[in-house]
Amino acid sequence: MSLGQQLAPHLPFLRRYARALTGSQSHGDRYVRATLEAIVAAPEEFPREVDPRLGLYRMFHAIWNSTNYDESPENMSAGDGDSQEAIARARLARMTPLSRQALLLTAMEGFTPEDAAYLIDVDTSEVEALVAEALSEIEKQTRARVLIIEDEPIIAMDIETIVRDLGHEVTGVAVTRDEAVALAMEDRPGLVLADIQLADDSSGIDAVKDILAEFEVPVIFITAFPERLLTGERPEPTFLITKPFQRSTVKAAIAQALFFDQATVPAA
Repeated sequence: MSLGQQLAPHLPFLRRYARALTGSQSHGDRYVRATLEAIVAAPEEFPREVDPRLGLYRMFHAIWNSTNYDESPENMSAGDGDSQEAIARARLARMTPLSRQALLLTAMEGFTPEDAAYLIDVDTSEVEALVAEALSEIEKQTRARVLIIEDEPIIAMDIETIVRDLGHEVTGVAVTRDEAVALAMEDRPGLVLADIQLADDSSGIDAVKDILAEFEVPVIFITAFPERLLTGERPEPTFLITKPFQRSTVKAAIAQALFFDQATVPAA
């Protein structure tokens, strides 16, 4: 099997990580493209002594650390908004970037502390401390009112508990597209958590489109088939949680989505 064939199944999840890390589909996908270009240009530099997925993320981090162009104004796409990036950079200045990477790698991408240590080039003993630092810092900075769009009662209750445990307020729980839009119009949320498939066979994606047509709000999608929304071929979610999910994954996604949201007011 060629290297390209070995890496292909992991690309959607690298896109998810890159988007969450940068807070932008375009910036995240740009890093993924740069990573693939580097591998094609010098395949002999790809780490063959580790699992292909681990090697892929290791190459990504080499690009991330060497360029950091999502922080550079000349590399920002016009559609992403300079003000959003300025706020993100201001918050980044108050938090160690490695801590964010450690949190996303373990909580969202499911890497072990040992693997995360390899990817960000620290001792394994440091990873747990970095994750704790990231959660503590982000939770201090961001609070929001959250709309949950989820038709499975147990999952909805679990998400609601996680949201409240993080100090956020739940504005409502919707189980259909129409109910979601009505709740959003009645009480505008600062964050939306949306399942893809809803109770009446309507779509959470369509519900979110209807809401975004009225006002801007960060959105985290929840799906059992993330690879369908991580192709890099069209406008796609920046933040995405895979079912079944761990509580830590939801916490990491919420924290990161709010971290990049210009409308979120830091806690006192």
